[in-house]
Amino acid sequence: MDSLASAIQNNVSQVLIGKRHAVGMAVTTLLAGGHLLIEDRPGVGKTLLARALARSLDLPFQRVQCTADLLPTDILGGQVYHPQSGELTFRPGPVFTSVLVADELNRTPPRTQSALLECMQERRVTIERTSYPLPEPFFVVATQNPLNYAGTYPLPESQLDRFLMRINLGYPEADDEIEIIAGEDGHRNLDALAPVATVDQLRAAQAEIQGVRMERDLIAHIVDLAHRTRTSGDVTLGVSARGTQALHRACRARAVLHGRDYVTPEDIRVLVKPVFLHRMRTRGGTSSTEAVFNEILENSALPA
Repeated sequence: MDSLASAIQNNVSQVLIGKRHAVGMAVTTLLAGGHLLIEDRPGVGKTLLARALARSLDLPFQRVQCTADLLPTDILGGQVYHPQSGELTFRPGPVFTSVLVADELNRTPPRTQSALLECMQERRVTIERTSYPLPEPFFVVATQNPLNYAGTYPLPESQLDRFLMRINLGYPEADDEIEIIAGEDGHRNLDALAPVATVDQLRAAQAEIQGVRMERDLIAHIVDLAHRTRTSGDVTLGVSARGTQALHRACRARAVLHGRDYVTPEDIRVLVKPVFLHRMRTRGGTSSTEAVFNEILENSALPA
């Protein structure tokens, strides 16, 4: 299944120039069956990345632009009354898709943000005590602006914990930006992007991850890191058990992406910050979280 994962990564990299590492993280999240949060400035390719993933797998795609007046029903859908018959029928919202992009999620109020909680965790929507299953696979790619931008609402901890990874794309390097400008527009290239895998192949790859082995000492290292975040005097909110499980899944997915049936310490080293940092809160705020976690890493050596 490594050839499938590599094919998806190569395909997406055709339209998202110079961001192969970020594309690899996105593919890893997809293989692990998780959701992805991209925190970055506007115009760096966040939506393009999500659409390219959907096109690479020939998956249905929906995008929601989050605004201050967005309502939960604008995402989930709701009951519609038919005067002629006197009946109510459920009209599905954009969440009923395989790849959902929630653009600038932290620009919408907490009530609307919370509409995604059940969708992301349970893969279903409950309206008027009736549950409606979401398609499989179901992959949320949410973007958020830096919190110092005007008109943003911080995502609550319970919402952040549902994202398997948080990554940044960043501005392109000068040579990559020259190539982007000199070539065709990325969204035009996207229209010509052909699928490289079927939904059934993706499901098979996700199932294949269950067979990837991770030695017990590596699992113990993950738990030790999480435990240190929970007991540190500088940390007000440590990594949850969902976070350790997420890192375990992500490491096995990265192993598949690199053609292995076993996890290495390098997988943990590459993935631990994208999986753990957004699940932590420190006394010094967001700016100090990585510094605190770096100190934890220095005091907990990776197994050989």
